[in-house]
Amino acid sequence: YLINPTGRFVVGGPQGDTGLTGRKIIVDSYGGMGRHGGGAFSGKDPTKVDRSACYMARYIAKNCVAAGLADRLLVQLAYAIGVADPVSVMVETYGTGRIPDGRITDLVRAHFKLTPRGIMEELDLRRPIFRKTAAFGHFGRLDPDFTWEKTDRAAALRSDAGI
Repeated sequence: YLINPTGRFVVGGPQGDTGLTGRKIIVDSYGGMGRHGGGAFSGKDPTKVDRSACYMARYIAKNCVAAGLADRLLVQLAYAIGVADPVSVMVETYGTGRIPDGRITDLVRAHFKLTPRGIMEELDLRRPIFRKTAAFGHFGRLDPDFTWEKTDRAAALRSDAGI
């Protein structure tokens, strides 16, 4: 169990986590089609895993499907405040996986940087791109600034999976 892993609680309230968030969390993601952890994207900078880890989960899922590892795939990433690595990485293929879900999870951990810093670097999230997400959602867009929509890891995943 992780109980207050950062130690002393010093900063809270508006000065610790500001921004207008939580107004359109379902429409910003998958409109009820996929699971949602409850965190909002808009109004948060990329250091907040509510936003950046969702983008990374999308990137991972798209690459795994493009690699042919499964026809349908959900990626769940769970974080604890003050702990850089995710406390849980889970993959669900809804019975469509060509290899076991656990093996896909292992491939995900091996192929993708899952710390907040790694996500920001891998998806180049420090650029001023988030205004574009305010209309028409965060996912399923062809805009090259939406780096989480790329499938540039598919070939390496397919090769390492041996399929």
